[in-house]
Amino acid sequence: MKPDRPLRVAILGATGAVGQRFVALLSNHPWFDVTRVAASERSAGKTYREACRWLVPSQMPEGIAPLIVSDLTASDDIDLAFSALTADVAGDVELTWARVGVPVFSNARNHRMEPDVPLMIPEVNPDHLGLIPGQSKARGFPASGFLVTNANCSATFLAMALAPLHRTFGVELVSVVTMQAVSGAGYPGLSELDISGNVIPFISGEEEKLESETQKILGAQRNGAIDPADLRVSAQVNRVPVADGHLESVSVKLRNTATLDAVREALQSFSGAPQSEGLPSAPNRPIVVLDEPDRPQPKLDVDRENGMATFVGGLRPCNVLDYKMTVLGHNTLRGAAGGSILNAELAVARGLIGGAA
Repeated sequence: MKPDRPLRVAILGATGAVGQRFVALLSNHPWFDVTRVAASERSAGKTYREACRWLVPSQMPEGIAPLIVSDLTASDDIDLAFSALTADVAGDVELTWARVGVPVFSNARNHRMEPDVPLMIPEVNPDHLGLIPGQSKARGFPASGFLVTNANCSATFLAMALAPLHRTFGVELVSVVTMQAVSGAGYPGLSELDISGNVIPFISGEEEKLESETQKILGAQRNGAIDPADLRVSAQVNRVPVADGHLESVSVKLRNTATLDAVREALQSFSGAPQSEGLPSAPNRPIVVLDEPDRPQPKLDVDRENGMATFVGGLRPCNVLDYKMTVLGHNTLRGAAGGSILNAELAVARGLIGGAA
């Protein structure tokens, strides 16, 4: 299914770094038409060009630059909303939009772990959209209103790499150490004095997100609830002086014995609903396996597949667990705005948003 008309879209938090990614990605989208850009009261009333210090490495879309920025007040004159809001305001604002009947696709952390909210990676857990009817009913939303979230950016790439292994062999234990780009800290983020030539071995709340969100994403949807995956994740996180791209060193223990060739084949052959249903933002290959011993690297690989794939390299036996690998993904594309857009495309294709035919 695809829309029988362009769907009217609002971007909440449109002037921030992730909001700008939404603007850039949606400017020529075949299904979605940005008709409202919303932000804080200090930006409301200005044109988007006036309100926004443009940070994306492309021109500000001419069709969106003259739009007048509105405040965050919810209205039902659009078909869906993308939230790039920060966590201090996202929780309540997103609920107000769902309450007027607008589907909200959020990049914020606030609602991710609520039991009736899908925490989505469309290739991995498309069936989690089955939570939506129960969510709308239990929360008193109009039938058209609901919340869907994408995962923490690092958890997105970890879960994507684990999904084919968990599906084929079962995953029992995971150790992950991340090297996360400075763009993940938002704008203005860290000062150059803090990060240049340095590694910061702490990101508040990040380890907990990796450990809990991965279990929910890989869990099974049963009777309107998620049964978390029966695996344990130990995470350590670091901020490193890289612009874009989160790199992860991952070791896994499998429940069932598997050869190295079988593990490689499971990763290489992995595909999902976005690919089979031809969603506009879907990468051709959700997982790209690289054979070079020194890959993936953010500088060389993160922008491939339009920044929407997960790259896996260095696959080899582990002396402590079973296998280890290096995982890379683009944190502000697939790990943020692009992931939310793909979630919305899947919801449209599954008939959850009006105007599809």
